[in-house]
Amino acid sequence: MILSDNKVELVTRQNKAVYRDGNRLIKVFNERKPGSDVFNEALNDERVSEAGGRVPRVLEVSQVKEGEWEGSWALALEYIPGRSLEQVIDDDEENIDTYFDQFVDLQLQVQSGNAPLLNRQKDKLRRMINSVKSIDPSIRYDLQMRLDGLKGGSKVCHGDFVPSNIIIPDDGSEPYVVDWAHVTSGIPAVDAAQTYLLFKVEHPDSAEKYLNLYSKKSDTAKQIIMNWVPVVAAAELARGRKTREKFLMRQIEAVFDYL
Repeated sequence: MILSDNKVELVTRQNKAVYRDGNRLIKVFNERKPGSDVFNEALNDERVSEAGGRVPRVLEVSQVKEGEWEGSWALALEYIPGRSLEQVIDDDEENIDTYFDQFVDLQLQVQSGNAPLLNRQKDKLRRMINSVKSIDPSIRYDLQMRLDGLKGGSKVCHGDFVPSNIIIPDDGSEPYVVDWAHVTSGIPAVDAAQTYLLFKVEHPDSAEKYLNLYSKKSDTAKQIIMNWVPVVAAAELARGRKTREKFLMRQIEAVFDYL
């Protein structure tokens, strides 16, 4: 893959940089990102699209041929002119309730799709939790027991469903959902627990608003969603984001009276 001199950097994350390059949105990953993970993200996009999701088209997966990113794996997607729902909310906070209605409706629409060929939610969470040795083994055991009780499911669960991953197109068409690197086939309530946790991290004032609205619209008891918060918090620790460690440990340990 060749990145043009006219590329515009949109955002930099822990393991990648994202550029707009003409009609392409290009994610370039650092040297620690294996090619298999990049191909898997592209495969996820296609499987979600086949399940009825509105997803930008995958254009290319290859290594960068020259420049500062030479040799790094990159994923090129169709660029959708528009703004994220997060930006829309920030610019129009007076209508936040309307936007939250749309946000939860869109999540439920995504979760209505079936994609049994995606990675299994239960298996992915188990692998991630087992990799976090900083969690007390007794707590880790309890989390594994909770996972053992997780029934199978084949619903599309985004795994990172937040307003910044929803694009509102400039042409007024239906929203797109982006960043499917963490999507799994599983149980929607666990996916909702992940979204609730991410709100608690990034926008704590909105977390309860989201939980109440999702519970009502999905007819899911809040207790069911909250039961999975320690599990997804433990899995989130596996991502190695140091700034979140103390907060995530509190979410995990709060459910154990003896701590």
